[in-house]
Amino acid sequence: MSQPPPAFPPKTKTKIGVLALQGSFAEHCAHVRRCGGEPVEVRKAEQLVGCSGLIIPGGESTTMANICRRWNLFEPLRDFAASGGAVWGTCAGLIFLADRIGRGAKQGGQELLGGLDVTVDRNFFGSQARSITTPTSMRCAVPDADDGSDTPFRAIFIRAPAILSAGPGVEVLAEYALPEEKRAELRGTDAEDVEKIIVAVKQGGNLLATSFHPEVTSDVRWHKLFLEMSSAAKAYAGVGEDAVRKASESEIALIHPGLLPTFTDSVFAGAAQQGGA
Repeated sequence: MSQPPPAFPPKTKTKIGVLALQGSFAEHCAHVRRCGGEPVEVRKAEQLVGCSGLIIPGGESTTMANICRRWNLFEPLRDFAASGGAVWGTCAGLIFLADRIGRGAKQGGQELLGGLDVTVDRNFFGSQARSITTPTSMRCAVPDADDGSDTPFRAIFIRAPAILSAGPGVEVLAEYALPEEKRAELRGTDAEDVEKIIVAVKQGGNLLATSFHPEVTSDVRWHKLFLEMSSAAKAYAGVGEDAVRKASESEIALIHPGLLPTFTDSVFAGAAQQGGA
């Protein structure tokens, strides 16, 4: 008599938390869903439980820090990273993850999540009116496109930070050579000798950071990379009951925007040719 086939548990999607305090969290959620992951909007400590990855989106790093402190999220977020969860910071999220802020630091300082051995310039690219897309020649170690080609990634910088230096354990994934116009701005400052900046890094198997915004393009390669990192991480079991209780004191409704539209690279390319957005 033949034996029945072994029973396997149903394959579950990798849960990716997205810190949903402000900024572009909804766009990240949409891309995670497009890549086959399960996005979870995180506003309370218990919403991290079961997540293998966490995205800290672009927005305003000081505002995120203030809300995290008010809602008792710093301890759970740090415990998530210390427990081996994958964490990706984009733009403001990069600042939030950095160990050090060099140029552009807030007067009086600001609280950082930390853990990423880099020094950042908080607002290297200037005002929002001067937001740019990179030329396609930016050196970028993003995974190949689905068709196997090495199509360059067009990065969108919106009031973006830059990584000025990285520790020995940090892998540089992308650099941006500064145009002459930007180098002219830096003359007479302590950064006048800077010819190129670091705009994407990876540290160990669980930390990723980009100073640009992959979530507002139609290219999901960075999200696929992070999903792979998260799939290799253990799902988070939670922090102490006291921290969960404190974070639960504020009832915060969830938002489920579904699959948001994203801009195509051609839209941004046209804007860049006309002098930026």
